[in-house]
Amino acid sequence: MTYIVTGGAGFIGSNFLHYISNDTDLLEPVVVVDNLSYAADINFIPKTDQFIFEWCDISNERNVNYIFDKYKPRKVFHFAAESHVDRSIKNYRPFLESNVIGTINLLNASLKHEIEKFHHISTDEVYGSLEYEDTDLFKETTPYDPRNPYSASKAASDYFVKAWHNTYGLPYLITNCSNNYGPHQHIEKLIPLTIINAMRGKKTYMHSEGRLIRDWLYVEDHCRAIWLLDEQGIMNDTYNIGGGCELDVETVVKKILTILDKSHDLIGVSNARPGVDKRYAMSYTKLYNKTGWKPIMNFDVGLQHTIEWYLNR
Repeated sequence: MTYIVTGGAGFIGSNFLHYISNDTDLLEPVVVVDNLSYAADINFIPKTDQFIFEWCDISNERNVNYIFDKYKPRKVFHFAAESHVDRSIKNYRPFLESNVIGTINLLNASLKHEIEKFHHISTDEVYGSLEYEDTDLFKETTPYDPRNPYSASKAASDYFVKAWHNTYGLPYLITNCSNNYGPHQHIEKLIPLTIINAMRGKKTYMHSEGRLIRDWLYVEDHCRAIWLLDEQGIMNDTYNIGGGCELDVETVVKKILTILDKSHDLIGVSNARPGVDKRYAMSYTKLYNKTGWKPIMNFDVGLQHTIEWYLNR
């Protein structure tokens, strides 16, 4: 019996593999499914016999069925997704194909093979945007209000997962996470982009004058939450995984420049992009009450670890 981890050569998926390898007692083989797109790196996958890599485009039903027929998985952890908002605004189609069609292909294959659990990793962006002065954070009961093609595709995939449970009885779990940061993240995202730009003496341009607020979650804390839910056998529900760390973009960029001993003159401002969300903030109260999980990584410490990883590449 095996596990399947989709997107295992990407940012969060590869960190999850390392968490399995270093911090759990799992002995079962793990089939790592990835199409090695621009944001993935096969070298991020742990180099042990436990992890079996299979190239697979999840938007291709034949590819997916081949993998499931070959390995007959027991559980699926679905990380694979197109995730960059700016790219989704320029071209929605890869997001439709990967995030929606790809998820449906995986759901159908999971149903056929009667898997024990389909864990779908999603995002806080499905909830839309908070106002700066709002006191109520995103909860699992917050209505969905996606405001760009990326978040719309993730909202759709969440609904399809629930529909496959309600209609066909597929066992599932959905977790919606806040903004992850840490090693292995592609340089199109804010923190690695700022690090690389700073080392090259280039400016990092921020939308909306850096006022946008995000809830920052260290990727290892996220992986720990996912595994804890699995260990405790929690099923057929939805949980928010928040970082409990709201910071605006300008503050984060300044912290990076200060750690690297670079001038704050390397901060640039660009116009707000279409569909921009002012603020994300997640309540993880339901998850804490159920499992005892809470984020433990201090942001400044996690940021230092992240910067060191990029500098040592």
